[in-house]
Amino acid sequence: MIPSIHKAGSNTAGAIGYLYRTGRGHEAHTDPHLVASLDGLAPDPARDPNATFKHLADYLDLPVQAIDPAERPAQHVWHCSVRAAPEDPHLTDAQWANIARRMVHATGIAPEGDDAACRWIAVRHADDHIHILATKVRQDGTKPHDAYSYKRAQTEARRIEADYGLRRVTPGDGTAAKRPTRAETEKAHRTGRARTPREQLRTIARTVVAVSTSPEEYLHLLAGSGVHVEVLRFPSGDIRGYKVALDGDTNAAGEPIWFSGSTLAPDLSYPQIRERLTTTEPTATVGPGIRRTDPWHQATAATARIPHHLAGTNDAASQAHIAAFAEALDALPLTAPVNLRPQLRQAALAFERASRSRIAAEHQHARALRGAIRAIARQPSTGDGTGLVMFLDAAILAVIAIQRWHSARHHDQQVTAAHQALAHLQAAYDHAAAARLTALTHRTVERWNHLIHQAVPAHAEQILADPAWPALAITLTDAETAGHDPTRLLQLAADQRALTDARSPAHVLIWRLHRLAQRPAPSPRARAAMARSTPVSHRTPPTPSTTPTPTGTNDINHQHRRR
Repeated sequence: MIPSIHKAGSNTAGAIGYLYRTGRGHEAHTDPHLVASLDGLAPDPARDPNATFKHLADYLDLPVQAIDPAERPAQHVWHCSVRAAPEDPHLTDAQWANIARRMVHATGIAPEGDDAACRWIAVRHADDHIHILATKVRQDGTKPHDAYSYKRAQTEARRIEADYGLRRVTPGDGTAAKRPTRAETEKAHRTGRARTPREQLRTIARTVVAVSTSPEEYLHLLAGSGVHVEVLRFPSGDIRGYKVALDGDTNAAGEPIWFSGSTLAPDLSYPQIRERLTTTEPTATVGPGIRRTDPWHQATAATARIPHHLAGTNDAASQAHIAAFAEALDALPLTAPVNLRPQLRQAALAFERASRSRIAAEHQHARALRGAIRAIARQPSTGDGTGLVMFLDAAILAVIAIQRWHSARHHDQQVTAAHQALAHLQAAYDHAAAARLTALTHRTVERWNHLIHQAVPAHAEQILADPAWPALAITLTDAETAGHDPTRLLQLAADQRALTDARSPAHVLIWRLHRLAQRPAPSPRARAAMARSTPVSHRTPPTPSTTPTPTGTNDINHQHRRR
């Protein structure tokens, strides 16, 4: 159950009109009606044909109008919505009424048994939530004691969940990104946007900061990413902050709707970004004496070390590695194949909540991963995708370790976020790995096709069509790994006895090769001697143009007889 304390207002009738309004733009509102009020005497325009919105507004505003105008609060309308989880059971009007009374009691708006409390109403216009409106002047003319009402509402919601058997929402630590407001959500719905501008801007900003090397570059790249950027400066000319607006997102006057970085997420404020990017300035990657390395290998190695780092005692360093890993997830969709991007974006969106905690990060500890990810994002997308698969394999283990790290510190929301990200990463890995494993298997099998045609030409087509052929290819690979020359070994296996009468030549060769591979592999000196007495074409896996020679076969038979 999620209670939300909304921004205070000054128009009681307007707020009531919103709660009762149905039709275009309010399709989600069905059968709006009162479920509770302070004293049960509030008129309900939905049930009483003689009641109007003005009557209900006058009922709420009466204590406000009764005091001196100079003492009236400018924003006197208190608004709290309380929403159940989608999987929660259907709650009756009586149950919602009880929940509303508990909320106004917990927040100090109307303590139980207080006859002079603020006037309030609870309106239900959907199955899964209610809205509580109150005016912040008590009936004795004093102000309510509603300090810290948000935290008090959250605490009461946890109790309600336990009492009603509802889904238990994990408590936060104040580091979550700000949720879209009701107005933002409804506007996005009206304009056909899948996500609100606030959420879209947050994703864009996080992606840009993941590939930036300095605060100046961050602002430059952000301005080139399709959003409006306005840099805010001190009188000295130094940058003090920035704000962004989504193209086409305007207010009634046609002006852009701006969001400061800190309102998108706590770690997107300019001071936070400046600290992060200044601390992790990139080191030289090219130049005399600097060895070029594959950035995918670097990123994978850095990610594979995250569980080791988290097992240490430096929580600030651990938090830095978690933040850097989040940046890696933010940047991945830029270079990933199109079919993997949706899952990777969902993984990054889910993990965003797991990237922050009350523990301040010491970002200098995570330079390796950040540098590798920036290199990946800046280079053309080349290769066969093996690098991405390797990284995802390491990333899955890293997320599991991060989830345990947060759990040990009772970061409940971060644990949930990491668990959600893990599911998306596993799905992305399954898709990416399936294609690469198929390609690797095909390449391995194709490599030995020529050898089969060379060693046993009379049975080649039968062997290659046999269901056991992949197993034979793997056997040849294993023999080569053990130090044997697969060309010589296969020739020896084929020459041991004719394959004409064999029901499955592939099966016969598999077991002959297994038996021959049990012998010690030739020493380097023996391999050199065999190479001197064998044509060059036998030293490497053959091509269709190579053919076995009797001399090579006699040599290897001679070597085995000597043993």
